[in-house]
Amino acid sequence: MLRWLFVSPSERRLLGLARFGGPTPWVIAIMTFSIMLIAATGLALASTTSLVSRAIEARYALQVPGGGGADLGALVQAVRSTRGVTSDEAVPESDMRKTLEQWLGPAAHSAELPVPALINFDAAPGTDLAALQRRVQAIAPGATIAAHRDSVGPLLHSLRLLQWVAFGLVLLLSIAASAAVVLAARGALDTHRFTIEVMHGIGATDLQVTHLFQRKILIDALIGSIAGALAAALVLLVLASGAAITGELTGGATLGVVDILTLASLPLALTVLATWVARTAVLRTLRRAL
Repeated sequence: MLRWLFVSPSERRLLGLARFGGPTPWVIAIMTFSIMLIAATGLALASTTSLVSRAIEARYALQVPGGGGADLGALVQAVRSTRGVTSDEAVPESDMRKTLEQWLGPAAHSAELPVPALINFDAAPGTDLAALQRRVQAIAPGATIAAHRDSVGPLLHSLRLLQWVAFGLVLLLSIAASAAVVLAARGALDTHRFTIEVMHGIGATDLQVTHLFQRKILIDALIGSIAGALAAALVLLVLASGAAITGELTGGATLGVVDILTLASLPLALTVLATWVARTAVLRTLRRAL
């Protein structure tokens, strides 16, 4: 089945092409480079979305607006004693003002700036949050309980949208690469029309002629995809040097083993796609026109 991969030097010279000549390797290299970077971005977004979603799935916040006079200890005890609450953490006012200082400067420590009392807690599914809401309002009127997923939901929606946009771009670039291969194959057919007619005249079949073009496209696509993949890997390694900063923004989300294997398989997949498209285009053109 794969005998067409191994042809004699005389058969290779029939097309009169240099071993790695023509634009096809360059086109495939550029497409592979772009596809791998975009696919890595989509996979990283998927990993980040999954990580953030799991982290906030059972996370809630109890807050008392302008809560300087709130009995924080009583509120913490009310949260902690509720069945289904697995952990709780009261955020000190000093920490909140230190965070605000990044945007407000020294004004963040002004006594005239009210800072809400805040308690973050995790609750298992089925926890009676309505009952907890009534208990904390009895202690601090105006206290509210909000799910983190409600406030972070728009961000997660945007991340998922960007993720699908990235995967859509990968698909579009793959289609563009296929179209470029088809144009290159048809151009090669026009260039070597006389040679092909001679080959037909001495008894060569359409399939035998197709094998010559198919092998050439496969080699060009393989060389181009490997070159593009190596360039993309270098860029990704450079970007990974900022992983410490990225970790703070994404909670430590990184590409997993499955993601890396997926990226590694893209050059091979693009080579197979280019070879199949070229074979189909050449064979169809030969059967229709020659």
